[in-house]
Amino acid sequence: MTTATAPAPQAPAPPVLSRRRTNLVFVTIVLGMLLAALDQTIVSTALPTIVADLGGGGHMAWVVTAYLLTETVSTVLVGKFGDLFGRKVVFQLSAVVFTGGSVFAGAANSMAMLIAARAVQGVGGGGLMVTAMALIADVIPLRERGKYQGALGAVFGVTTVVGPTLGGVFTDHATWRWCFYVNVPVAVVMVAMAARTIPVIRSAVRPVIDYLGIALVALGSSGLVLGLQWGGQTYAWDSAVIIGLFTGAVVLLAGFVLVELRAEEPMLPMHLFRNPVFTVCSTLSFIVGFAMLGALTYLPTYLQYVDGVSATMSGVRALPMVAGLLGASMLSGIVVSRTGRYRVFPIAGMGVMALGLYLMSTMGASTGAWLESLYMFVLGAGIGLAMQVLTIAVQNTVPYHELGTATSGVTFFRTLGSAFGTAIFGTLYTGQLVPNLTEALARSPGVPPAAVQSPQALGRLPAELARPVVDAYAQTVNYVFLWVVPVALAGFVAAWFLKEVPLRDSARAGASDMGEAFAAPDSGEAERQLERAVASVMRRAKGGPVSRQILDASGSALDPVEAWTLGQIHWRLRLRGDAALSSIAAAHRMPAEVLEPAFSRTARAGYARLEGDLLFLTPAGEAELERLSTAWRSWLATHLDDWDAGDPQDRARMERALDGLAERLLEEDEHAREHTGV
Repeated sequence: MTTATAPAPQAPAPPVLSRRRTNLVFVTIVLGMLLAALDQTIVSTALPTIVADLGGGGHMAWVVTAYLLTETVSTVLVGKFGDLFGRKVVFQLSAVVFTGGSVFAGAANSMAMLIAARAVQGVGGGGLMVTAMALIADVIPLRERGKYQGALGAVFGVTTVVGPTLGGVFTDHATWRWCFYVNVPVAVVMVAMAARTIPVIRSAVRPVIDYLGIALVALGSSGLVLGLQWGGQTYAWDSAVIIGLFTGAVVLLAGFVLVELRAEEPMLPMHLFRNPVFTVCSTLSFIVGFAMLGALTYLPTYLQYVDGVSATMSGVRALPMVAGLLGASMLSGIVVSRTGRYRVFPIAGMGVMALGLYLMSTMGASTGAWLESLYMFVLGAGIGLAMQVLTIAVQNTVPYHELGTATSGVTFFRTLGSAFGTAIFGTLYTGQLVPNLTEALARSPGVPPAAVQSPQALGRLPAELARPVVDAYAQTVNYVFLWVVPVALAGFVAAWFLKEVPLRDSARAGASDMGEAFAAPDSGEAERQLERAVASVMRRAKGGPVSRQILDASGSALDPVEAWTLGQIHWRLRLRGDAALSSIAAAHRMPAEVLEPAFSRTARAGYARLEGDLLFLTPAGEAELERLSTAWRSWLATHLDDWDAGDPQDRARMERALDGLAERLLEEDEHAREHTGV
């Protein structure tokens, strides 16, 4: 069936890179993702020492929140900028911005300077994460992309949760400033590697950027966070400043909704909220981010002040939470992949998370280390159970042309939840700590006020003098965790409204990927998300290489060598207007003499002509390619269950995308490359 819609510009095919260069590009991308993810949490174990050095304990949460807020906005903008200017240059520029923020953060001599530097870091960090995911699609063949994307997502997730331990090591054995300075040499190496290894690719489509929507949501969210952070501390809750911040935030966010309803390409399409699965998963994702970053930020403070451990050991002692989170994520992913059932996990996860938060609210100076570890493990397991399936559930229920937008939306709410969680944890912590410490100092008149600002100084006090102060910190952190229990219980109630829909093959394939569990921020392009879905299915397909299955199912008379050679000729003719044996050999880093027998054999079979160095398709070759393309599209349509649902324009768009995927898969026939020796 034909439609009146114009053909969409074809995305440029990934350049054919040698295995060595592909691995170098991937290492470069991993370094970028590692830096950006690490700085979300590396400062949590250093925060008590930072406050002791710089003061401003009431603004402690902003060291984390400033990074998360600017990162959230940056992830939305930078993906579009990569399409405009090329992802390589945006990746390098993001690294420079991130490095500049790191230098200023390490050199900070006041809490205000540190918070400002962290905001700059967040801009660069968001750019690094989004362009890292996009570069995978630019340089990795579709057939191999799933394993690389899964590995990159795992790096993002693992680095996020082990950051506190590394921050503790720097704080104890060097200085907290090295939590930031360490980024500089790594970033320099990364920029140099990027300049030499990453090819320049620019999108064929000029994106439309929703600047107004992005600005409104950024300002509205910042206003809410500022109001929550300053309320009851810097200003009274009923002061004009706090009321003005909340009122302004509501107006800005209402304006954001109105803008998104009319925007040509909205940052967050409002119609997605008509999908109850998206609405529930976004809510749960917000709560997961809220609990995870809030707990990771303030748990080390508890361990250092109450248990008296070093910054390094506070990171190590928090590892049971990390173990529970990773273990539950992987276990639930495997079960979902095998059974196709996912609804039980968010319900169980939110319930276990609420239990873990309550148990942690009962900890005190007399609680043993093993019992504390158990409580942390319970909290981590609850977060892991809920986190794993939220992205999968959304990707399973939205139309394929909205995969990118919906995935980015869920990730956006999780990052926003992290920012709000850290801010609200900070408000509760500071609001309770001041009266608790005042009472403790009244009970221990011999304790100098400066001694309670540093865990090291507190540890040097006699036990009888330090005990009231230690109890004050324990009660404060307990108060914070107890107040977050209702948030988790609200998530538990919301999780019961999550509708279970039979899993598509693509969603089932991605369910056991730890990368999907953490859902590193992506640019939100529909085509890229579609390619990720296809790559996941292909990676786990049974019955041998998919390319051979398709070749057998097509009814073609071609063998794998002939299919690959025809695909090479077709793509050279399509993209460059001519196909030369020497240029094909050069692209694959092979002497032309090695490939010449394969192309000569295809020519003798009547599917191509070899005239000197130039190659041409014969009518017979074009007919065989059409058979293969049809077979590829049939396979893709079978494994992307509802790709043809929706209105005719959506179907036409998906058909064009599937055509492009089929042709790219023809080019990437690795099974045939093995036969040719490439």
